[in-house]
Amino acid sequence: LEFRRVLFRSSLTIFGDLDVSTIRERPPGRSPTVTRVVPPVRSGDVYGYLAERVQAGEQGFVVVPAIEESDIGLADVENHKRFLEEGPLRGCRLAVLHGRQPIDVRESIMDAFRAGEIDVLVATVVIEVGVDVPNATVMVIEHAERFGLAQLHQLRGRIGRGTKASTCLLLYTAPLGETARSRLSIMRESNDGFVIEI
Repeated sequence: LEFRRVLFRSSLTIFGDLDVSTIRERPPGRSPTVTRVVPPVRSGDVYGYLAERVQAGEQGFVVVPAIEESDIGLADVENHKRFLEEGPLRGCRLAVLHGRQPIDVRESIMDAFRAGEIDVLVATVVIEVGVDVPNATVMVIEHAERFGLAQLHQLRGRIGRGTKASTCLLLYTAPLGETARSRLSIMRESNDGFVIEI
């Protein structure tokens, strides 16, 4: 409540005598997204589920924290795409998307994804905002403990944009610290951005 008062006073200071609207409901026709926090030993189940949804005609995102291979073993777009193509998502149509690609390349990939020509997009947080693909119903976030609450919430918002049930799967790397454990727990328990991002 106090936060809302501060927000209201700040709005008056910046914009003068304007009304402030707060939207707390999902747009009509959208299904809520179920969020699961998953240990690394169950990653096979996670990608098996994604493969099933693709076989059912749906699409998905796999978010990784790195563009290039790192010394600390973080998943990166190219190597993770190769792992998925050769393993759990064999036969699916995959593409990569990241911020170092030229903008025309990124736009072309997103157009193909929207058109259903790509089943799974392996991407960095470049997809965090401005992506609206109603047929994308599954998001897998690798190393989820490395992302902040606002990022996780924005990423999850890329799915659940249509009428089909959607699932966000947060794959973490053990052991979890207390802060990371709390962050993932909040994501599992709430879809409310006002709760998550305050």
